[in-house]
Order: sequence, then structure tokens, then C-alpha cells
Amino acid sequence: MANSLNDKYKILFVCLGNICRSPAAQAIMQKYIDERGLQNKFEIDSAGLYGGHAGELPDKRMRVHARQRGYVLEHRSRPVTESDFNEFNLIVAMDDSNYSRLKSLAPTVEDEEKVVRMIDYVKNFPQFHSVPDPYYEGAEGFEIVLDLLEEGCSSLLSSLNKNQGEKV
Repeated sequence: MANSLNDKYKILFVCLGNICRSPAAQAIMQKYIDERGLQNKFEIDSAGLYGGHAGELPDKRMRVHARQRGYVLEHRSRPVTESDFNEFNLIVAMDDSNYSRLKSLAPTVEDEEKVVRMIDYVKNFPQFHSVPDPYYEGAEGFEIVLDLLEEGCSSLLSSLNKNQGEKV
């Protein structure tokens, strides 16, 4: 799973601006990891493909909706870098555009294989083919994104545990 027995398995969540979906996914996954006592096994981060929000906190609307569910979003936006492909074991894209861009940015074929879609871990919302960007939506858009990310993060963590024989 990780590179050696002492290494953590590193997951990077990516959306366009790193102010809505990916920082929410980061906080949700971190909470699930903390609840299971797996902090020494994982490292979670998020980034965006657009660097215009670099250094900013997540969108206030996302922070409010996330806080209502018990998640604290304190991550500061940052752009994806080429070194992320070396640093992370798994890079999780929020939509097909993010997925395609990440695949094209990957320096090697092995790095391309690290890129997956978040929606592939979501089974109870068949009407969605990606995690939609709630930025131009109302409150319902943020709630739907959080629903999708909760299920996706839970499923992803279970998948990693299963694939590693419950060693993570």
C-alpha cells in the first residue's frame, strides 16, 4: 500500500479551484480516518487544477454546510503540482474534466494509473456521473456534494482496507 512499513498511504483529492469539493472530501476522509484510529496509516490533502484561489480558505457556503455535518474545513487552496504525482499514492478527481486534466498532467504511465474518479466509489446515487461543482448552485447543491463525498470517502476507505487485507 505505502512505499514501506513506516510510510503513510497518501491520498490527494482534486477539483477545479480547491475551494469546494476537494477540501470537503479531504475533511470527510480525515474524519473517517480519525474515527477508525488510522491516522498513522494515511495522509490526506487536496488541491485544485486552477491556481487562482491559492491560499484561500474553502468557499464560505461549503464551510457552513460542512460544519452542519461536523466537518471543519481549514485547508488553504493550492494548485496541483507535478511533484504531487510522486508524493501521492492515489489522486482522486471530482469530475471527468478534472480526471482528464490530471491524466494529461501525469509525468508517467504509472502516475496516470494513480488517478481515479470519486464517483466510481459512489453507488447509491446512480443519477450522478461525477461530483458536480456546487459553486454556482444554491444550498441544495452543497448538500448533494456532501452526500456524494460522504458515501464516496466511506467506500474508498473500505476499498483500501479490503485491498490491503485490513492492514490499513
